[in-house]
Parts: sequence; structure tokens; C-alpha cells
Amino acid sequence: MVKNRKMLLEEYLETKKNLVDRALEEYFPERDGFSSEISESMRYSLFAGGKRIRPVLCVASAEAVGGREDAVLPIACAIEMIHTYSLIHDDLPLMDDDDYRRGKPSNHKVFGEGVAVLAGDALLTEAFSLLSGKTTGISPEKSLSIIHEISTAAGFQGMIGGQVADLRAEGKEVGMEEVNYIHINKTQALITVSIRAGAIAAGAGKDDLNALSEYGRKTGLAFQIADDILDIESSREILGKNTGSDEDSKKATYPALIGIEESKKRTRKLVEDALSDINRFDEKALPLRMIARFIAERKS
Repeated sequence: MVKNRKMLLEEYLETKKNLVDRALEEYFPERDGFSSEISESMRYSLFAGGKRIRPVLCVASAEAVGGREDAVLPIACAIEMIHTYSLIHDDLPLMDDDDYRRGKPSNHKVFGEGVAVLAGDALLTEAFSLLSGKTTGISPEKSLSIIHEISTAAGFQGMIGGQVADLRAEGKEVGMEEVNYIHINKTQALITVSIRAGAIAAGAGKDDLNALSEYGRKTGLAFQIADDILDIESSREILGKNTGSDEDSKKATYPALIGIEESKKRTRKLVEDALSDINRFDEKALPLRMIARFIAERKS
């Protein structure tokens, strides 16, 4: 029997998620002694679940240009560590003040705010230790390029800059330019660099890298708009975190600015354009195509 697209995607995501989880266990085993508490806090959030979309995109991008998954796993895991650190800090009372993440109490609810801050800091620094010490089969020039791109995407010119703009926009009337800036930096930047890093590590040529970058920008923006929609239409039982918080905090989002239906249209259009960007690739890019469609259709 020929498997349908949904089954193929579910199998692919599950296989790659398990691959990333095993690698994370190898790179970040349990510790004892004086470092046990901070290690437990880091692992609590790192292994709390989630689909591992960013590391999976990193692997899928490498595969699309003929690369091997094992060569990019350290990069994929480092990106997941950075993403997890951002979630821990996001949930803190002085940020979004969320009590739940991925169906479990947020890190600060279990370990306290001080340890949660330090766990996020530790995951960020551990990510760059991994990037600089565990990548094999990649030239020093490529490794440096990847480290530079990831640090830029995660820093004040990317994710941090987007988070600051997000905080400053709460409760204010903002226009599309500001909402785009928030979304592009807060979410799109790390998704795009996940794809670029996998492609660079796999030796992608200039044209292939440009095409994958455009795919990343569009799917990254679509992902955040879809997330904003789910905050309104979904529930904590499905998402594993509190919903309705964007509206309560008067966040700057697409639905708040242009409404739900127009936001859904924009999401679909972004995904269609992203799929067009990777028309040049053969069947090895099928996972990227399936993930893009999943972003437009996702319910969790």
C-alpha cells in the first residue's frame, strides 16, 4: 500500500526526532556532584518533548543537497539547545510569564527563577561548545561560517532583537512593519539558519543555498503566523502550553492586526511560495516539502 503524505511525514519526523534525541543524550548526559542541579534543570527542558522542527529542518536541508545526517547532527543539536534556552527564558515571569511548556510546568515553576535563568544561559553556551568541538568532516572555514551565522541569528540582530521588539510592542498599536520585524527576528531567523547551516555543512552550492534560504525565510514566517493563530484557536491540552496569552498581553501579532482569516491566507501563500523556491531539487527534498505543508496545516 502506498503511504499517504501525512503518514510519510509522521514517520520522517518521528525518525529524525529520535535521531536528534539520541544524539542529545550522547552530547549531554546526566551529571552528578555539584553540577547535578543545573544539569537536571537543563535536561528537564531539553528533553521535555516537542517535534524538534529546527534540528529536523537542519538535517532535511543537508539531505536535500546530498549530505549525510550524521555529519550535521552536532549542528542540529546545538540549534535545539539554543531554541530550548529561548523557551526557558520566554516563560519567565518578567517575560511572557507562562506556567506550562510542552504539557509540563515551565522550568522556573520547577527549579525556581534563578536556576531557570542559569539553565538557559548554560544551554546557550553549551550549544557553542558543541558547535566548536564536535563537528567532524566539515572544513574549519565552513564551521566558522556556521558558528557565525547561528550566533548572528540567535543574537541581537536576530532572535534577541525580535524578543525585545516583542516586549516593547505589548499593549501598543503597531503597524505591519513592526510586526514583521518581530516575527522575522523572533522566529524566522533561527528557522532559516537551521536550514542554511545544514546546507552549508553538506557543501551546498550558491544557487542551492540561496533557494533553501528563501524557503527558510518563508516557512519561518509562516510558522510564527500559524503559531499566533493557534494561540487563539487551539487549547492548552493540544498545544501543551497556555493559550490566549497573546491577546491577554496585547501582543503584536498578525491576527491582531489583520484578523484570523487573512492571517491564514498569508500563511498558505508563504508556504506556496516556499515550495516554489525549492522546485529545483529532486525527491531528496521531499521532507522539506512535507514540512512546509505541515506548517500551513498544523493543529499543534
